[in-house]
Amino acid sequence: MAFEGDVVLVTGGAGGLGAATVRRLHGAGAAVVIADVADEKAGALADELGNKAVYVRTDVLDESSVAAAVAAADELGTLRYAVVSHGGFGVLEKVVNRDGSPHTQKGFTDTIALYLSGTFNVLRLVAARIAQLEPDGNGERGAVVMTSSIAGYEGQIGQAAYSAAKGGVIGLTLTAARDLSSVGIRVNSIAPGTMHTPIMDFLGEERLAKFASTVPFPKRLGTPDEYAMLVQHLLENPYINGEVIRIDGGQRFQPR
Repeated sequence: MAFEGDVVLVTGGAGGLGAATVRRLHGAGAAVVIADVADEKAGALADELGNKAVYVRTDVLDESSVAAAVAAADELGTLRYAVVSHGGFGVLEKVVNRDGSPHTQKGFTDTIALYLSGTFNVLRLVAARIAQLEPDGNGERGAVVMTSSIAGYEGQIGQAAYSAAKGGVIGLTLTAARDLSSVGIRVNSIAPGTMHTPIMDFLGEERLAKFASTVPFPKRLGTPDEYAMLVQHLLENPYINGEVIRIDGGQRFQPR
């Protein structure tokens, strides 16, 4: 029970990757704050886990909303960790679309806001709280894991906004780790490839098989629990800092 007495705040904690992370870390002894906007799913997950799990409706772009989630974490124990794994919408537009129209500015800025600005908002507010803790014997106070995507490295056609946002998370990782080194907080990110989250089932078996065929090995989509396994390791391993780790079975996105 490596996380006994500690609290982990998980944004998107009711989603595919987030829920797997919540379950895994709760099983390892952590108290968890499920920070999400999916009231029904998040509430059901908190009820399922029972003791040491609470749902707090959280808009990652709103400072007071994130602050409320942090306050809820303080009531559960010692907020020492955060996992930023929220999802949401996506826009599929080219810089210049087939009909000659330019990419919508709102689609771009809204995507950047959710995936990059929202990530930074959670990072800064959680880190400010963790920085107030007493350090352990190695000088560490806590750790944060953010979520990028392999699209941040090789975005596909139509992914300009999403790729820019996730590329921003990649760029943020080392800088944030350096910024927070003085207060003993580690920062790492995970860049998932094609993961078999529940929403992917809407694509149908044929399209899922096509996605799986592009993965060198193992020739399948990744699972949310494999993501959660990596999250746990990044939180536990004290010498991994400032890294962006791909979890993609060796997949590299092609243009389409």
